[in-house]
Amino acid sequence: MAKKKNELWEWIKALLIAVVLAAFIRYFLFAPIVVDGLSMMPTLHDQDRMIVNKFSYKIGKPERFDIIVFHAPEEKDYIKRVIGLPGDRIEYRNDTLYVNGEAYEEPYLDDFKNQVIDGPLTEPFTLEEVTGQEVVPEGHLFVMGDNRRYSKDSRHIGTIPMEKVLGNTSMIYWPLDDIRIVK
Repeated sequence: MAKKKNELWEWIKALLIAVVLAAFIRYFLFAPIVVDGLSMMPTLHDQDRMIVNKFSYKIGKPERFDIIVFHAPEEKDYIKRVIGLPGDRIEYRNDTLYVNGEAYEEPYLDDFKNQVIDGPLTEPFTLEEVTGQEVVPEGHLFVMGDNRRYSKDSRHIGTIPMEKVLGNTSMIYWPLDDIRIVK
């Protein structure tokens, strides 16, 4: 009888440890997210499932063109691309991104730009025109979706405070035929 009781207690301990470990990993390190909508097309598709790396933003700083997940003002999580870092001046002219006056390539948009026949993919704007600020404020990010014509992003909701960022993401794990690392 004592042996069965001891074996049951060992199973309960193992299950409790597994549940606590899974909760720790999910809450502090990695979490799944489902892409909801078309704002990141063609890079990400509606209903792609991805892993959010929460740990990366606890120890490091975001980099330009990272794909991040953040809490949006509508109590929803958004997935967008980092375009502007704190202190940056952002401008779009002739479908080209300028950061602090320097033109930047956005190779992830090339295919989409070639498909657009009725004007630019990204309408011209300056950071000041869309946010009222000359530079991205300290502790904030300027983000945009890759589907520039149909993305609700920093042009509409303003800059994103760093404390609202959950983490970055770059791995699609579902659907199986679309498993890949995105850039």
